[in-house]
Amino acid sequence: MEYVIEMLGIRKEFPGIVANDNVTLQLKRGEIHALLGENGAGKSTLMSVLFGMYQPEAGEIRKNGQVVHIKNPNDANKLGIGMVHQHFKLVHNFTVLENVILGVETTQKGLLKMDEARKKVVNLSEKYGLKIDPDALISDITVGMQQRVEILKMLYRDNEILIFDEPTAVLTPQEIDELIKVMKNLAAEGNRFCYYHKLNEIKEAANRCTVLRKGRYVGTIDVASTTKEEMSEMMVGRKVNLQIDKGGYNPGECVLAVEDLSVKNHFTGKLSVNHVSFDVKAGEIVCIAGIDGNGQSELVYALTGLTPTESGSIHLKGQDFTHMSIRERNTHGLGHIPEDRHKHGLVLDYDLAYNTVLQSYFEKKFQNHGFLKEREIYSYADGLIQSFDIRCGQGGKTISRSMSGGNQQKIIIAREIDRNPDLLIAVQPTRGLDVGAIEYIHKQLVAQKKAGKGVLLVSLELDEVMSISDRILVMYEGEIVADLKPEDVTVQELGLYMAGSKRRA
Repeated sequence: MEYVIEMLGIRKEFPGIVANDNVTLQLKRGEIHALLGENGAGKSTLMSVLFGMYQPEAGEIRKNGQVVHIKNPNDANKLGIGMVHQHFKLVHNFTVLENVILGVETTQKGLLKMDEARKKVVNLSEKYGLKIDPDALISDITVGMQQRVEILKMLYRDNEILIFDEPTAVLTPQEIDELIKVMKNLAAEGNRFCYYHKLNEIKEAANRCTVLRKGRYVGTIDVASTTKEEMSEMMVGRKVNLQIDKGGYNPGECVLAVEDLSVKNHFTGKLSVNHVSFDVKAGEIVCIAGIDGNGQSELVYALTGLTPTESGSIHLKGQDFTHMSIRERNTHGLGHIPEDRHKHGLVLDYDLAYNTVLQSYFEKKFQNHGFLKEREIYSYADGLIQSFDIRCGQGGKTISRSMSGGNQQKIIIAREIDRNPDLLIAVQPTRGLDVGAIEYIHKQLVAQKKAGKGVLLVSLELDEVMSISDRILVMYEGEIVADLKPEDVTVQELGLYMAGSKRRA
């Protein structure tokens, strides 16, 4: 059989680690092909080799049976290969339209011709239900909207091989159904293909699935005849518990009390958080659910001190946090796993050890008269690497940028939990991670609850919301429109609250 794309015997190495070890991947025309594996299994690396971002040490790539050399993403685009990365590749001070056409601009006498481009972008966004304002700046739009821009970039270039990395992370159940329809339509046209690696929707969306484990090829399976549990086991090498035991619900004293809180959007001047009140008690996981861009990020920024409040108050264990500095909040019982691990969670060019002490380097155990105690810092990091199973090529000296997303996330979780906070705010802690890492993180959150801490989870993953929360607060347009128990609501009903078509006072 002739495959459209073949990656044969691919080997890719980084310092101290073999990311892809003799991996083979073969893609048929008109299929949706899933790529599964734990974080650090080499999925993103393999896709980056196909997209020309990395050059392999061994192996070859063929398109329609012919060997091709993909030296950079421009070569990939010329071959009809497009990619939506886990961390988007957008210019933040450009508009949506400028980002979509960047690199394939139409010019006349050195001047940009935007009219035709605008027409094509608007038509594509309408055709595929990717409602977007072409004149909005990337810096002003939500993560979910940015993802749509990345999809439009591929469609604008008429790419025939579409690589998606976690495309449904920011969508409601209804929108996920729509996206899967779009994917199937693209595949049915016979000249488009989607790589896709997310277990939940693979059963519904994909035809075949290739599984990687620790950089090696495990096998390619027919999705229809394989269960989710079997796929998980292939991927992790052991049985994975897809249902976490969240334990009983016995809330204690109030840990977080938010009263009449309002937060302004610093771009529009409008209220992103509109007179919100709620509390989180010791020994409970409260989840804030909602479609991306409904005020969740601004609420978290206000709670953690990243943005000022317009009105209202925040109390943690009776202490007024409303105007406290970020450091004071961190030293007075607040832990924060941020939404964007690269922007707010880590200093990517620091090594792992330095990232573990970002909020405690000033303590006596890590410094003496302003001089850092290197031995103590690296010894502390080694303890966290051991306790939290952080996989890294060079121990505490591993540069954070070189690590997989799941292991970067483990650094943040280890750092925050080890500080023993009274309240742990976790914002999309499993975004872009595999089932093994998701299971691990869910267990950590439940362990915090069982230890009598308060956990405030902000998630766009409805399966996550339903499986580990004790209470669900739904945010829509800056307001809390429902306070629900997961056992009293269906996923579909939750989707209606999130879309604003249902409200419960």
